Amino acid sequence: MPVPHDIPAETELWDAFAESAFKRDVEPTFCWTQYAGHGPGPELLGDPSSVLEIGCGTGRALAHLAERGVNAQGLDLSPVMVEKVSERWGGTGAKFVCGEVLEYLGSCEDSYDAVYSIFGAAWFTDPSRLFPLVRARLNPGGVFVFSQPPAIPGAYGPQGMYKGGFAGKAMFTYRYSYRPAVWERLLTRVGFSSVAAAVLDAPEPGHIGTLIVRAEA
Repeated sequence: MPVPHDIPAETELWDAFAESAFKRDVEPTFCWTQYAGHGPGPELLGDPSSVLEIGCGTGRALAHLAERGVNAQGLDLSPVMVEKVSERWGGTGAKFVCGEVLEYLGSCEDSYDAVYSIFGAAWFTDPSRLFPLVRARLNPGGVFVFSQPPAIPGAYGPQGMYKGGFAGKAMFTYRYSYRPAVWERLLTRVGFSSVAAAVLDAPEPGHIGTLIVRAEA
């Protein structure tokens, strides 16, 4: 049974995140993991002419691609974040849109060489609804790549997540966690090929790794 996402409430949550997470004094950078300088870079996207980042957050990855001549567009649920990143990174050529990912992908007519998510919308959206929409927006031969923390053993499917601990206003959303083999099956079922999902170990032994998933249209 689908979990009851409350989009206005989740928008408020991500607006609050934007206020704390966005920093003007950082430079563009592209990293799939939560550890600076660790793991692969944008080469997982191939050599795209156009990309869409879903849940683009602070916009640093998108600005990195835009500075290298990629037609780069980002989508985020938070109007606060979109305003901040548009002002900060607009000079790179990156474009940012505010919207809910399922609604946006279901109504837009644009197509892309790559769609990607770095701890973004692919982590917080029901994959049974998201993956077919992503597949429909990819050009032939395009790729879908996303990264997020790996599932905690035994804790799979949608899981609630509060913002800011367990005190104060109850702002929460849902994230989705599965074993790598399950991610591969979910993508294959909607028509993706060459699907590969694996957990990249952290640079420090025993620390949290990063799930990285790549699929071709």
